Amino acid sequence: MARAALQALFLGIQGTQRLNKEKLKLLQCLGGNELELQPYKGNLPRAIFISIPLVTFVYTFTNIAYFTAMSPQELLSSNAVAVTFGEKLLGYFSWVMPVSVALSTFGGINGYLFTSSRLCFSGAREGHLPSLLAMIHVKHCTPIPALLVCVSFTCMATLVIMLVGDTYTLINYVSFINYLCYGVTIIGLIVLRCKKPKIFRPIKVNLLIPITYLAFWAFLLIFSLYSEPIVCGVGLIIILTGVPVFFLGVYWRNKPKSVNRLIGKPVLWCLAALLVVLCLQGSARPLNPQR
Repeated sequence: MARAALQALFLGIQGTQRLNKEKLKLLQCLGGNELELQPYKGNLPRAIFISIPLVTFVYTFTNIAYFTAMSPQELLSSNAVAVTFGEKLLGYFSWVMPVSVALSTFGGINGYLFTSSRLCFSGAREGHLPSLLAMIHVKHCTPIPALLVCVSFTCMATLVIMLVGDTYTLINYVSFINYLCYGVTIIGLIVLRCKKPKIFRPIKVNLLIPITYLAFWAFLLIFSLYSEPIVCGVGLIIILTGVPVFFLGVYWRNKPKSVNRLIGKPVLWCLAALLVVLCLQGSARPLNPQR
């Protein structure tokens, strides 16, 4: 959320594009991973309940400062609100604003890579992704293959954004995909809480929290479908392109030996080059390489 707010102010996104980007990115602020937090039962809720109000407070007063120091005409005409604000009030130190935005963006990418790599790692351990992504470093227990895949996709997405002229539309595609997946995840959480209430859960929250989240998510989904149906349709098509990949790569168990040998080559390469091993299901520790 912090990254989205600061980037939106720096880029000067106007009208519905700015509203759409901010409201979709707002839904990404609850990402976390209990495998990296020890003890996670106390640290993860504490991190969520401290960081979200703090960031909300900071950026709310940042916007108040913008509206106090700048006129509506200056805000609307500026292509980079934060830079204009710095030039008006900070004088020679106005360079601090773009540097701060760059640092915030770097931190946002760092958090994204941390979260997305762990998501791929967890999905691979459940059998939803190739087993290569379920491997972790023998010493540091870091999901290096999943991290490298996420870095590669991030670099490719950056190149596409640089080549495509209409950057905001591309961002809207990705944002719609992200928050649609988050909403479906919350629906799955509620269904599992009702059907399997006694299974082990690292962190268990009151059902009122996901239900409230789901209510806001449904409102934003309906609003997005109504305001930008083409963007939402393209986002759905992008999601559906993963269905044949899943059936061919994961669901299809009885593959020919030639296909299995082809898949096994990068696995063996990663074992040797990255010093990784397959992680036990339900554990953050690797299998003993000697066994």
